[in-house]
Amino acid sequence: MSTRQQALNPFVMVMFGATGDLAKRKLYAALYSLYRNKLLHEKFAVIGVGRSSKEPDAFHTYIRECVDQFGRLKVEDEHDWRKFIEHFAYARVDVSKPEDYQILRQAVESQEKKWGIAGNRLFYMAIAPELFGMVSTNLKNGGLTQTSGWKRLVIEKPFGKDYLSAKALNEEIEQTFSEEEIYRIDHYLGKEMVQNIEVIRFANSLFEPLWNNNFIKNIQITASETVGVEERAAYYEHAGALRDMVQNHMLQMLMMVCMEPPSALNMEAIRDEKVKVLRSLRRYQVEEVDNYFVRGQYAEGTINGQPVPGYRQEHNVAPESATETFVAGKLFIDNFRWAGVPIFIRTGKRMAKKMTEIVIEFKEMPKYLYFNREGNLNPNLLVIRINPDEGLSLILNAKRPGTEDDVSPIELEFCNNCGKESPEAYERLFYDAIEGDSTFFTRWDEVALAWKFVDPIRQAWDKAAADTLFSYQAGSWGPLEVERLLAPHGAHWWQVQTGREQLNAAADKQVKVLT
Repeated sequence: MSTRQQALNPFVMVMFGATGDLAKRKLYAALYSLYRNKLLHEKFAVIGVGRSSKEPDAFHTYIRECVDQFGRLKVEDEHDWRKFIEHFAYARVDVSKPEDYQILRQAVESQEKKWGIAGNRLFYMAIAPELFGMVSTNLKNGGLTQTSGWKRLVIEKPFGKDYLSAKALNEEIEQTFSEEEIYRIDHYLGKEMVQNIEVIRFANSLFEPLWNNNFIKNIQITASETVGVEERAAYYEHAGALRDMVQNHMLQMLMMVCMEPPSALNMEAIRDEKVKVLRSLRRYQVEEVDNYFVRGQYAEGTINGQPVPGYRQEHNVAPESATETFVAGKLFIDNFRWAGVPIFIRTGKRMAKKMTEIVIEFKEMPKYLYFNREGNLNPNLLVIRINPDEGLSLILNAKRPGTEDDVSPIELEFCNNCGKESPEAYERLFYDAIEGDSTFFTRWDEVALAWKFVDPIRQAWDKAAADTLFSYQAGSWGPLEVERLLAPHGAHWWQVQTGREQLNAAADKQVKVLT
């Protein structure tokens, strides 16, 4: 066995929801990519759990179809594929029946014996959130958590629907698994450029002295999608954009950008600093929410030249639904570093472009002096592009060639995924969970503080009149009312990925690509 293999953990993974949409689109493809890159121990097994019957050959064929359709790496060697797929088994289990967990226990012990695995067990919950607590309890009562090796529980979002439900769920799960054994997934934390934020900040002396309210005017975080709710309407009607995106993904990106330098680059030190950000995040009272947040719902419009229906015309959506598909907010972190710096967030469906990016806008040079004597010099921007284009842009000002003092913006650009595909988020998160690194998983105090911030917003909107839900046309950038959040700060949205024309509409921009 190679040194690299010796460093990896052998394990048995029990995958609840083995025939569900998440497993189909993400999980099997991620496992195959890890296998191809030799990031799985040669002694591993995956047991898919479902309610329907499935013969081994049929299960293997299903996994192959998932990898062929959604995998980042395609099968190139049939012999190697056969070696990979023999690690997969299937168990027919009704998770609501305690007696069925004896069937599962026998399947796990059989695979441990077959592969010589010393009791390391990873339980993956790719199932409906309301089943999390029941399944964890049944795992304990069925003897599956009594093992000579380690045990870990991986949970998908949402973790509760508000603080009280999340607290109750956490208390139930902690009857079986300790906090150190619970891995709450936020797949945004597995994205390459989100993880790169800490490197950009803490590996470059250029940025850290400027990373504060003395030099930064505002921060903008955008996560927009062109798709509608599609087959997720039943879930989305109860979640909305606030619970689906703000409580987890948007706040996670905010924490990564605004955290203090950790005492060490280890998982608890990093997560400690992230939690401090949430503790300093200004909470809004129910009656002041409308001063800091705008919600919207998409109406019919056009995406990529094709007409699309409004949210209320989508299948499984109530005709008078008040569910928000768009949220924009103005946040403040009341600590020494960030006091007074507005942080603008927006996220929505059926918007003009699929895009996730973070824009750091630095303070402007003094107006009406030197090269800014006309008062129209553009500010410097640092743009962290997370999806679909991954990379980094630094927008500076420079003299246009052939002129005396005509200044225009230039862009220094790094592309993270040009000419190659970055690993999928689930590849990194799978690997970390197997190896016991919870850095990029959410700790309970993060979850609790995030819900405490979001709950008053949800309460305000549940009480609000219908006229506080603004309509926006599909294919646009959201409701126009969003501008009232930015206007008092002399700010506007930067959309650097969409064409850069906002930098200087009249200038011929030069671009230098950094390799």
